[in-house]
Amino acid sequence: MTVVAVAACLVACALSGLRWLRVAQREHYLAGSVTRFAARWWFGLGFNRLLAAVVIVHLVLAAGAPLFAVIGAAAVGVGPLGLRLRGHAPGPMRWTRRLRTLAAMWAALVVALIALGALAGRVATFAYVAAVATPLLVDAALAITAPLERRLGAKWVDQAKQRLRSVSPTIVAITGSYGKTSTKGYVAHLVQGSRSVVATPASFNNALGLARAINENLAPGIEVFVAEMGTYGRGEIAAMVEWARPTASAITAIGPVHLERMRTEDAIAEAKSEILGPAEVVALNVDDERLRALAERAQSEGKRVVRCSSVDAAADVSAVLDGDELVVRREGAAIARVPAGDAAPGNVAIAVALAAAVGVPDEAIARRLPTLPTAPNRRSVATGSTGATYIDDTYNSNPAGAAAALATLAKLAGDANRVVVVTPGMVELGPRQFEENERFASAASEIATDLVVIGSTNRAALVAGGHRGKARVVGVTDRAAATAWVRENTHGGDVVLFENDLPDHFP
Repeated sequence: MTVVAVAACLVACALSGLRWLRVAQREHYLAGSVTRFAARWWFGLGFNRLLAAVVIVHLVLAAGAPLFAVIGAAAVGVGPLGLRLRGHAPGPMRWTRRLRTLAAMWAALVVALIALGALAGRVATFAYVAAVATPLLVDAALAITAPLERRLGAKWVDQAKQRLRSVSPTIVAITGSYGKTSTKGYVAHLVQGSRSVVATPASFNNALGLARAINENLAPGIEVFVAEMGTYGRGEIAAMVEWARPTASAITAIGPVHLERMRTEDAIAEAKSEILGPAEVVALNVDDERLRALAERAQSEGKRVVRCSSVDAAADVSAVLDGDELVVRREGAAIARVPAGDAAPGNVAIAVALAAAVGVPDEAIARRLPTLPTAPNRRSVATGSTGATYIDDTYNSNPAGAAAALATLAKLAGDANRVVVVTPGMVELGPRQFEENERFASAASEIATDLVVIGSTNRAALVAGGHRGKARVVGVTDRAAATAWVRENTHGGDVVLFENDLPDHFP
């Protein structure tokens, strides 16, 4: 029976390992993230709580008889229910060099634990512990391999440094809790008419992503390089600007995005402020009180601060709505009046400030303002396969962006027969997550006829908020089920907002 128990536990280890290694990859190989998600899956859903109880009870019983290790291993192998082995959204697990290294270290820890059990005369028990503790062991493997990965990544950073020295572009750096990707696109667009420019693609906003963007896209002759920089905590942006030194830096906004990791918005502001370090020119959205205080601090340090606003026309650069137009002013003078569109005025003001900082004349900025691009999957509007109007806002996951998407939905709803909001809600909002999702669903239910809630992560909050308005609330298991519901229930003349999207390693 011991041999059977060990074999069953090894199979459970393999199945569990596939699940949690995939989560590690999806969570950017951050140690601790796997255990956090394991707790959500095992203890957040009713049916998985029952399965978790089976696993825990048999963990105690396995010390007395190997048969209980076999039963418990079966529960570990199939659970947590709903978390697929390979995944499908946004794509299956990719066996990269880094993932193979992580898998090898995790396997070594499993073998070491079982070997320890053999020495203790409890091999079946220890094999079962290894299966149950897979998330902890994967996190341990992440911590152990982190120094190696930093050393391996250093060569790409060194290559990027050399490329920067060779091409010598003016670097513009942008961060913010939200709006940084759109603003990056605006800056590149405004600069493009006057100087050769390239921007970091997609969301390549960590150190290795930035290095890759430089190595692959920064060609000789490029005069301006626009870099988006993100962070999960203190020190990350500081490390990037140490070698990719911006002439001009900007912070678009401070909000509760990543509050789960950084705890307070003050901590988020401090982490984001690292982008100002070497910059000569600093553009800040002073509509935010934290950034208003940061502007004073930066000015006292001798930096040239450009205060930007979407409400105060007296700011250094402003973009203020006037009816259906956006009036853009710089240093008190109006340089353009353009159709308002869906561009966030604060982001427009920041982009104008940065374009001016790298030498783009006001008249050139004014010519290009009416054609600002829309970032992919951010309130982009198209006709869907059912003939309905689709608003794709699947790359937004913050309260301000969600509110803006609802404003777009309200504009387009008109006399639509059916107005639908499809969402899994917002994540990483820490203690404010339930409240913010409930508020969003309540606002959505005042506009929509149907609120389609995806998954379980925010279901309770979204259902609670949704029931406050007129919308019918529909729960579905995943994005595929939501897409099927939209295909079956919408037609030409309807409007559908797809707000945020979560990878399928979220419950």
